[in-house]
This record gives sequence, structure tokens and C-alpha cells, in this order.
Amino acid sequence: MGSSRAVLLPGTASDEVFISSVFARPLADAGISLVAPASRGVAEHFAALDAAWTGAPLLVGGVSLGAHVAATWAVRHPERCAGLLVALPAWHGRADGAPAALAALASASVVESAGVGAALTGVDGWLGDELRRAWPRYGARLADVLREAAGSSAPTVAELRGLTVPVGVAACTDDPVHPVDVARTWVDALPRAALRTTTLAALGADRESLGRAALAAYLSLRT
Repeated sequence: MGSSRAVLLPGTASDEVFISSVFARPLADAGISLVAPASRGVAEHFAALDAAWTGAPLLVGGVSLGAHVAATWAVRHPERCAGLLVALPAWHGRADGAPAALAALASASVVESAGVGAALTGVDGWLGDELRRAWPRYGARLADVLREAAGSSAPTVAELRGLTVPVGVAACTDDPVHPVDVARTWVDALPRAALRTTTLAALGADRESLGRAALAAYLSLRT
């Protein structure tokens, strides 16, 4: 059974503004309302999911770190989860040198030593625009949030095998920070999962392309 609400969480040092730009319209077109908590960091994300649950199973998920947290929440509370929307998973289990974790650690060091502007030098295009908008919202917490994310765990392959809800997974085939092979590993482990792919170029031109991909994968399992 599906849910009429989706509670979706942002990636590392991203925010609810990006989540809304990716998911709000695709979900609305499917008759699902978006809840995009203004939470910051792993602990706040878990708290936001706990607060959103009112007794009926929820569709949960997010982008990158947000997807990891939502999937972990579903592992811990299977009775609370109706399904998952997983966009750009970055690793499974411990990070163990995953590109996204290494990037977060490197950014944290530069933020502390030289500031946000220096950390974003050379980050151009739509991604640079998004980070320059979102990162200042974290203020003095930014470096700590980046390090916390790099040290956090996603569900292990064994834990993913135990999740029986439908899971829509989306990945960008040209994203070295969130390798498509990681998404394929998630899908291969999950009992009920489908993968749809897009590209970073498409995401730059149309944020909703990522949301549509994850939602299409999820809806394909409900027909």
C-alpha cells in the first residue's frame, strides 16, 4: 500500500529548497504531497522522520545522505515505512573512502581553513549555484555537518536485503561522486527495487528530472 505523503531529506549540506525543486511537482502529479523538513545533519534527519510518523506508514527517502538516513530509518522501523525513494546513493554500509565521503572531508578542511568561498572555488554551473546558496545557511556548523556525513553509515547489503517495501532508485550515469554502480548494488540487494537513470547534465537543466526518475522507478513496482 502506498502513502499520500512523502517525507524526503536532503544530501550533505544541501537543504529542503533543493528537495522541493527536485520532487515537489513530480510527486504532486502522482497525487503525493511532499514533506521536506528543514533538518540539518544526520541526527536531525532521523528526528524529522520520527516526528513525521503519525501511525500510518510513510513514503520516505531523499538524495544521497538523505536517502541513506531514510533507508536506515526504514531498516529500524519497517512498520513505519510504505516505500522508499532513493536518489543518488553514495555508498552502502560504512563509507570506507567513498568519493562522496572524501569530498565532504576535503571540503570541511578548506571551509575551516579558508572559508566557504575557497571551498567552492572551481565548482561551477548549477552545482556551484546550489552550494553557494545552501552552504551559508549552515553557518558555523558547516564543517561539522560535512564531517558527520562523511563518517555516517548507510544500510549494509544485508540490511537492504531485509527491506521488503518497494524502493525506487535514481542515479546519474555520469556522476563520479555518486557512482551508478552503487545504485545498482542497492537495487540488486533490495527484494523490491527498480532503477531509473538520468544525467548530471539533465539535472542541471531540469531539477525535476531526478525526482521523476526516482518516482517512475517506485511507481513501476506498484503496477
